[in-house]
Amino acid sequence: MAARVERLVTSGHFTLDGGTWEVENNVWIVGDDHEAVVIDAAHDADAISEAVGGRRLTAIVCTHGHNDHITAAPALADRTGATIWLHPDDLPLWKQTHPDRDPDAWLSDGQVIEAAGADLRVLHTPGHAPGAVCLYDPGLATVFTGDTLFQGGPGATGRSYSHFPTIITSIRERLLTLPPDTRVLTGHGDSTTIGAEAPHLDEWIARGH
Repeated sequence: MAARVERLVTSGHFTLDGGTWEVENNVWIVGDDHEAVVIDAAHDADAISEAVGGRRLTAIVCTHGHNDHITAAPALADRTGATIWLHPDDLPLWKQTHPDRDPDAWLSDGQVIEAAGADLRVLHTPGHAPGAVCLYDPGLATVFTGDTLFQGGPGATGRSYSHFPTIITSIRERLLTLPPDTRVLTGHGDSTTIGAEAPHLDEWIARGH
């Protein structure tokens, strides 16, 4: 049975640099009827656990270390035995939210996380955060971009640990080189495609965000 992708939207707060904002996050579940991987355990371990259901959860993959994407990761891991994966460059951000608990394993560029027939290839895409990653599965024709690329442009780079020229390089070299029909499933909001976003790169550079 081929892997499928499910979307759960959870609500909570994003906190950084002394500010707090209400946000809604996309939690992506990739798997089949028997096992699954969660991408970004945001806000609500109970809701995510319910969405996973009776399936074996093998991994919780964090696209980056901002609190709104990782809040529920330890509780979900404790409940399910799943491994929490994070890129090591985002450990300082992770520690702001979970000072007493480290991730279980480190993501590296080019690594493949397997999930019920899906092969999620890690693309290190710094800019929104130093350890931001995207997960690309050519078989699903899908890339999970976290907060690196959205419908309408790059993720925000106005706060600590972020850098606009770096995110532009990541998008140009790692994402816009993917096939145009690749679905872009984002950390917040609506999905898009590589082909829909690629023509606008120069506009984003000109506006600076």
